[in-house]
Amino acid sequence: MMFPTSASVIIALLMGITGGAFVIYELRRVLSYDPGNETMQAIAKAIQEGSAAFLSREYRVIAIFVVIVAAVIATFLHWQTALCFVVGAIASAGAGYLGMYVAVRANVRTAAAAGRNLHEGLRVAFGSGSIMGMAVVSFSLIGMTVLFLVFNGSPNQLIYITGFGFGASSIALFARVGGGIYTKAADVGADLVGKVEQGIPEDDPRNPAVIADNVGDNVGDVAGMGADLFESYSGSIIAAATLGAVLGEKSGAFIGLPFLVAAVGIVASLFGIYMVTGKELPEGANGSFTAKILRFIGQYLIKIDENASLDDLLKALRCSVWGASAIILALSLVAVLLSGVSFNYWLVILVGLIAGNAIAYVTEYYTSYTEKPTQAIAHATQTGAATTIIQGLAVGMMSTVFPVLIVATAILLSIWLGHKADGSLASGLYAVALSGVGMLSTLGVTLATDAYGPVADNAGGIAEMSHLPADVRHRTDALDSLGNTTAATGKGFAIGSAVLTALALLAAYVTAAKIDDLNILGATMLPGILIGAMMPYLFSALTMMAVGKAAHEIVVEVRRQFREIPGLMEGTGQPDYAACVGISTESALREMILPGALAVVVPLVVGHVLGKEALAGMLVGTMSSGFLLAVMMANAGGAWDNAKKWIETGQYGGKGSDSHKAAVVGDTVGDPFKDTSGPSLNILIKLMTIVSLVFASSFGSGWFNF
Repeated sequence: MMFPTSASVIIALLMGITGGAFVIYELRRVLSYDPGNETMQAIAKAIQEGSAAFLSREYRVIAIFVVIVAAVIATFLHWQTALCFVVGAIASAGAGYLGMYVAVRANVRTAAAAGRNLHEGLRVAFGSGSIMGMAVVSFSLIGMTVLFLVFNGSPNQLIYITGFGFGASSIALFARVGGGIYTKAADVGADLVGKVEQGIPEDDPRNPAVIADNVGDNVGDVAGMGADLFESYSGSIIAAATLGAVLGEKSGAFIGLPFLVAAVGIVASLFGIYMVTGKELPEGANGSFTAKILRFIGQYLIKIDENASLDDLLKALRCSVWGASAIILALSLVAVLLSGVSFNYWLVILVGLIAGNAIAYVTEYYTSYTEKPTQAIAHATQTGAATTIIQGLAVGMMSTVFPVLIVATAILLSIWLGHKADGSLASGLYAVALSGVGMLSTLGVTLATDAYGPVADNAGGIAEMSHLPADVRHRTDALDSLGNTTAATGKGFAIGSAVLTALALLAAYVTAAKIDDLNILGATMLPGILIGAMMPYLFSALTMMAVGKAAHEIVVEVRRQFREIPGLMEGTGQPDYAACVGISTESALREMILPGALAVVVPLVVGHVLGKEALAGMLVGTMSSGFLLAVMMANAGGAWDNAKKWIETGQYGGKGSDSHKAAVVGDTVGDPFKDTSGPSLNILIKLMTIVSLVFASSFGSGWFNF
């Protein structure tokens, strides 16, 4: 007996509400920690005000775009799709804003907690990240399930809900590009003048760009990454449900299954989060069953002591993700059995989970300073900045091999398992989409390990600017180094999941556009593929140049202040932080518009001019080149950053040495790689695909119908 679709959706809604309740609980817990002394609070307030000002201005700009696109959708497609588009945009923006809101308040509390011990600092920072992670999955599930129930019974209900994914994608692109330009302009400007020219430490309060740099960590790596993975999570579920709708008599079960998997994923994520943030449980005097269960779980709670190495910290967070993965495997088996579909689909979920963890492991290997690739970059700094950049590019390029093989294997296995289960290509493509849902099912905890990084980074900055004792800065540096690696891991995870999601959306587009056959030698197919392959390079060029322009303005301003403000270098003068915050804000808002518009306009132009088949080819080209370029940029940038961190531990002369200066140059090149262009590419891939899906019914054979 198959589980009713509506029941699956209602369970997902209830679990989304449960996740929302956890967000409220964890928010209160994190904010209950000591915010430190008055100096720390004053610095944190400046970061809070700068972050809120940028995000509110960015959202006002995005709101104009949302209103215009919603009007276009309502006019040419359906008002229901337009409504879903607006709801998706609001839900994505809300999750991003909430994550940033707590991050800019958890940073100072993390610094204060690190003054007590390393484990408490980790708990506060990770707790903040878990709010972001759980807000993303909960807001997404609540939004999609409510819309599904509202339109339940309508033959076009899944077409309408694709608008939710489009709205999420739109917010994600602008948030990621705008936040990425902001954060890297400030970071590059602060590093080039502060570290290289003036020889002062990172986050030194004398540096006029230091507040803008700390603001940027939040608007780019918290709000931006949150919106990015909100879109992936929503898109994977939408794609799977859309493909499931065409699978014959079991279509109801196939539609409901991705919602069930996402629902049990919240339970698994809560377990993984508790492994890090939970309090050590007492043995207890009574022998009740509950007490025994709590004591059993208590054995596996992660505890970090003062002598923990980066490897120890990495293992701690890795255990939380692996623990969540084990739980999801058990619960998703129940979901598959309840749905009444083939056991093969549980194996598909397993494939997705293994692929996600494998990509994370490979990314960690190529970006962690405890591993040979990053240490090789640090070694190259001894002969200058040029060899540092050459080695970093080589590491980034080499790092594409295993992610591609992992994703290719996951796709092949998923299609094979789906085909064996139901004997059709459609079921194989559905299996690919379900594999993407499986990969993202533990997003609540995997995103927590990513969003934790900027909080730790900010905590280090506050410790430095507040002149806290050296042991506090040592602990925040340990947390920050871990954050660099987990952030790189999160980007690799996001890119890998983007490819599976985009492939599933592409399959849904081909179905919706009623394309019966795709001939690679067709007159418009190859031009479409080439245009698609070009798009990631054009997009990356625009975002890289945007960072370069904004960083130039920051460098000029910081140099001016060091030159003109009396006593600034000596520590008696007061830098004008607001000037750099203003420059980063204006530049980011100005430069994010063109890349964002291209991602929406180009698919519509290609679909109408060259035709729906050429558009399918364009999506294949974008997916292929974008995947490789995104992995290369994200991993090269992460490796350059951690090579600098490795030198700062005392290797090759330590801070202030010629090797360190070369590493800083490599890091500044890698900054827009890993935090602007690279992570934005996976959003480009998905946004172009979901735009094509939403407007699929409007495309014909184009102007060149041979």
